Amino acid sequence: MAFQEVLYRPAFGRTLAVVTVVVCAFGVVALFWGDAASAIRYVWPIILVAAVAWALFWRPSLRMQEHGVTVENVFRTYFIPWPSIQDIDTRYSLTIHTSHGKIPVWATPAPGRHRAFGLARKDFDGIGETAKGEHGSLRPSDALSTPSGNLAQAIRGHWERLRDSGAFASGEDPEAFTVTWHYATVTVIAALAAATVIGLLV
Repeated sequence: MAFQEVLYRPAFGRTLAVVTVVVCAFGVVALFWGDAASAIRYVWPIILVAAVAWALFWRPSLRMQEHGVTVENVFRTYFIPWPSIQDIDTRYSLTIHTSHGKIPVWATPAPGRHRAFGLARKDFDGIGETAKGEHGSLRPSDALSTPSGNLAQAIRGHWERLRDSGAFASGEDPEAFTVTWHYATVTVIAALAAATVIGLLV
């Protein structure tokens, strides 16, 4: 059976990012329309909010691939080969425990309290054994009807199949795990934060 790649980007987060950027764009136009001289000072916090909204809500994603999992967070992107994975947790958000440390997945926070109250037993049917804690316990964020639980189960399922078939017998390639910093994002947000402080204080 051919492997089917999975790409997850939260629709609500991306919608929130677009709405925030549009509102900020109107704010910038209004500032320059009203008083161009003052706008030079006060426009930076608005642009900063737009940049942060894009980084927080538009960028995060998770891609499940044949050779590993790619996690794109706000400031870093991780490529996690399947042999590097040791555990998958959903306590606060989907978190992949690896031989290189814990990798939180910003795209999949745990469900809120109100969503958790609406879960039923059937939402947990078919969850793999490695998801269960002591005494077979499961968290609301493990439910297959939630993004965190659904993606966690997809990753667990493929990881368990590879493990059980002996695919990890040769061990882990230490150079396969990679971390890529988003230097442009860090630089832009830092520059906008500095411009905001200068504009408000000078």
